[in-house]
Amino acid sequence: MREILGILLWGTVTTVLSFSNPSEANAQEFFKDKVITFIVGYSAGGSFDLYTRTIARHFSKHIPGNPTVVVDNMPGASGLIAANHLYNRAKPDGLTIGAWAAPLVLQQIMGNEAVKFDGRKFGYLGVPSPYDTVCTFNDKSGIANMNDWFAAKRPMKISSIGPGTSTSDIPKLLKVALNLPLEVLDGYKGGADARLAVESGEVDGYCGSWQTVETVWRSAYESGKIRAVLQASLEPYSKYKDVPLAINYAKTDLGRQLITIADSAHGAQFPYTVPPGIAKERLELLQKAFVDTLKDPEFLAEANKSKLDIGVIDGPTIAKKLGRLYELQPAVIAKLKEILLPKR
Repeated sequence: MREILGILLWGTVTTVLSFSNPSEANAQEFFKDKVITFIVGYSAGGSFDLYTRTIARHFSKHIPGNPTVVVDNMPGASGLIAANHLYNRAKPDGLTIGAWAAPLVLQQIMGNEAVKFDGRKFGYLGVPSPYDTVCTFNDKSGIANMNDWFAAKRPMKISSIGPGTSTSDIPKLLKVALNLPLEVLDGYKGGADARLAVESGEVDGYCGSWQTVETVWRSAYESGKIRAVLQASLEPYSKYKDVPLAINYAKTDLGRQLITIADSAHGAQFPYTVPPGIAKERLELLQKAFVDTLKDPEFLAEANKSKLDIGVIDGPTIAKKLGRLYELQPAVIAKLKEILLPKR
């Protein structure tokens, strides 16, 4: 009799344990045989695309039910087409994840009518790495250091994807903050096209991430075809402390404030987000899966081979960081509008 009771009791315990986490069971049932789509707001071949495709190859194993994961590129309007699509058209079911530029939030704050979203309402999964901006020039430009740039006889042409990206906003802010001779040429489809324009001599320079220099632009940098001249981040990138910081050239309070805002808005450059309205439980599941993916040894091994800089920042931290931009004073926002908003 005791043996029978023991068997019955053990059966009851195992049944309770099997269903002790109904949310995970529900998630497994939902995601099984489904497709999660990462939408990249830029063209293939750039940093966003490279990071996303690497993440996508490892993401499924951290989601209950192991769904299929695919990547679609939706370039245009500096990533705004993808961000607007994610906010207004994608279902808030956790099956669509967008990769777009965080500085588009600043465009919304400044009142850019093309922005059809509220950055406070996205669900943020995180960013794979902090974004450290560096301005580089080709060997035909005659710019090898900051003295050359300040003394330039003409505005240096800087290729850019467009407003709302570091490639556009940072040089525009630097121009005002440091009184630098430069002209930003917006409209390139993605970072790959903008960098090709630098290499071909169509333009003089490009302001993008150190991570890009270390990955898809590494050969051009190591061969001397491009030169790093100025870092826009408040702290130097760990491997290149000899390249000067923009903040050290700022001579006015306005200049220092603009560079600080640039760092705040652009330091979390690669946010991965889901549409507003997603259930809290599912958002938390995806946030955990994102962080777990970027800490996955197999992912890290592949990222290392591709020279991808990984230093994951979780979603709630990114939401707070970008949320602080909504606290900027009206006078500061007015100045940012003057500098950054597209002219009609």
